[in-house]
Amino acid sequence: MRSPFPGIDPYLEGYLWPDVHNALASKIRQQLTPKLRPRYTARLEVYVVEDSLPESEIGILYPDVEVMRVRQRGEAVANAAPSTTPASPASVSVTPAPLTLPVFQPVRVRLVNVEIRDTAQNVLVTCIEILSPVNKREPGLTAYRQKRQRLYQAGVHLIELDFLRRGTRPFAHPRLPDVSYAIAMTRAGSGVMDVWPLRLQDSLPIIPVPLRSPDPDVPLELPQVMADIYDEAAYDLSIDYSQPPPPPALSEADAVWMQKLLN
Repeated sequence: MRSPFPGIDPYLEGYLWPDVHNALASKIRQQLTPKLRPRYTARLEVYVVEDSLPESEIGILYPDVEVMRVRQRGEAVANAAPSTTPASPASVSVTPAPLTLPVFQPVRVRLVNVEIRDTAQNVLVTCIEILSPVNKREPGLTAYRQKRQRLYQAGVHLIELDFLRRGTRPFAHPRLPDVSYAIAMTRAGSGVMDVWPLRLQDSLPIIPVPLRSPDPDVPLELPQVMADIYDEAAYDLSIDYSQPPPPPALSEADAVWMQKLLN
């Protein structure tokens, strides 16, 4: 079954996202490999980052936890009632805390990207990054931007797929329109960045994947990639389209468009 959305399905941005992220990387490699051989290979690079501030993703990306327990008001009042008789310091009643909050622990996040390497020397030529929520907010945002700079300085082409509405876009630019999604491609040494801004209503583009000169670019058919992973993973069985998509809330125009699409 195909997603009802022409491009990115916003319902995939919640707890399904880790599976979507991994499936995208695997399907991109599968599609590119026959186009790259014999001079290049596509490899999955798995790395782990620490999400030291996971609070904003509780109930969206990470499973729900008890984030607050409010004591029964009557219990708190009773326990806090002052004594009517003098008491020694050892027997003074303390006021119980009305809230008990969990201490959030860092979460280790497993991320996957696609690396295109030449087969002669195994040198990294092109990196395809699929952005995760941890890449789009601090402290991971700064770390990811530093990684982008290292790749550029090393002469590596970079393709970034930002298929998440929440967070701060690492390749923000004053001329970039306010859209739900975006794809960016920075050719090594070019000093410019090609961007595909994507609204919720837009279909995914077919983008070029640059290689070493004089080898021509190869096409990455993102519409087919997304259609394949949605069907293979049967995401429709895990999504209730009668409910709102994961945060952030859609704009009024997008919400009206989506309602018409799904009805």
